[in-house]
Amino acid sequence: MSESQSQPELKPEIEATFINIDKDQLRAQLKGLCAKLLQPELLMRRTIFDIDDYSFVRVRDEGNRITMSYKHLDAVSLSGMKEICLNVNNYDEAIAFVKACGLKIKAVQETLREEWELDGVELDIDTWPWLPPYVEIEGPNEAAVKSVAAKLDFDMADALYGSVDEVYKIYYDVTRNDINYCPEIKFTDTPDWLASKRRPKPLR
Repeated sequence: MSESQSQPELKPEIEATFINIDKDQLRAQLKGLCAKLLQPELLMRRTIFDIDDYSFVRVRDEGNRITMSYKHLDAVSLSGMKEICLNVNNYDEAIAFVKACGLKIKAVQETLREEWELDGVELDIDTWPWLPPYVEIEGPNEAAVKSVAAKLDFDMADALYGSVDEVYKIYYDVTRNDINYCPEIKFTDTPDWLASKRRPKPLR
């Protein structure tokens, strides 16, 4: 394969997740550190397309923009998720485009998200259906992520890495595929199949 035909390099997503947060308390900490509120909490919708157990395409309506991303999980680590992300201007047309490329929808999801920035690092306060809220800290390098985590009194030993399936596994006795292939994750009552798998005590 010639250099011009080589595959594009995937950008590492350097991100750590911390669960069991109090949203109001975290907001107060961020304000005290003069963090910038980029986007107040809003409802996001996304459509996920299947590639394989470790790769997927996502179209997401973020309220203030629409993105289309390819993601591949190399390792469950601080920089183990790789991605290519671009902005698009129409959610439904982006979905039609991906479907026309031959990929099939595996899930439709909605979440609440609030975005902050501190020291060049993005903090996303996320609320997913059937889970307590958590925060994702994403930065340009590992040192920046660790620095902001420390300012907010988070211990990197408590961090989770990878996709949201890792969070569901804390609260429910499920596999990553149980979550990744759940056709709909929306703000409705917990479905019976998932409620029956709720852990009596979260793993952490």
